[in-house]
Amino acid sequence: LSEDAKLISDPLQGLKLASHAVLDTAQQRGRLKCSKCGGSRMFFCYTCCSLVGDNMQEIPVIKLPVKIDIIKHPNETDGKSTAVHAKILAPNDVTMHTYPCVPEFEKDKVRWVSINPGTSHTATNSSRVYPLQRVVFIDSTWNQSNKISTDERLQGLLKVELKTRKTCFWRSQKGKPDTYLATIEAIYYFLKDFHQHCLGKEYSGEYDNLLFFYSYMHSLINKARASAGKS
Repeated sequence: LSEDAKLISDPLQGLKLASHAVLDTAQQRGRLKCSKCGGSRMFFCYTCCSLVGDNMQEIPVIKLPVKIDIIKHPNETDGKSTAVHAKILAPNDVTMHTYPCVPEFEKDKVRWVSINPGTSHTATNSSRVYPLQRVVFIDSTWNQSNKISTDERLQGLLKVELKTRKTCFWRSQKGKPDTYLATIEAIYYFLKDFHQHCLGKEYSGEYDNLLFFYSYMHSLINKARASAGKS
């Protein structure tokens, strides 16, 4: 295959990622019980936002340039959400909230950006809100997101829409355009654009490991589909 064809067949190719060897080992080992809730889990507990197993020291820890708050819809299935990836990989910079709980912030200071599919500003225009300190992401199905985004406590926040990125998510979006991203994709692409357009720095893979679990699962599912003869 040509390089262009490889990128099309594997859109996550070329990321600067920590070794997936620890995940391969965990995959061969099988599921373990979470020490906190007792749930049967593979790599991490999506309920407790914690790793499982004693051999997970090689999981990368990422420092982010802003604090991130994720507001999760209460009906969002924990096991299907990619938001937990961000909490596990950047534990010091990511906070999870379950709606109707929302983070508190100073309304008189424009320091927040809400990521939401129904908005009109692009990430490249966000330099005008400097200095950014926190970013809010809504974690829900697309049909449920409106309830959170229209909450009066979130009104007045500047909003950003990521228009040009295409999702690699393996679950059907049920007729939604391919620019509707999984939560971890939205966080990753926002930070990548923020790094380049707001910090004014050349991007060199600083946040690629946010896709550490996502890229591995993407690869596993594609291999399984190929083995089953699916496209």
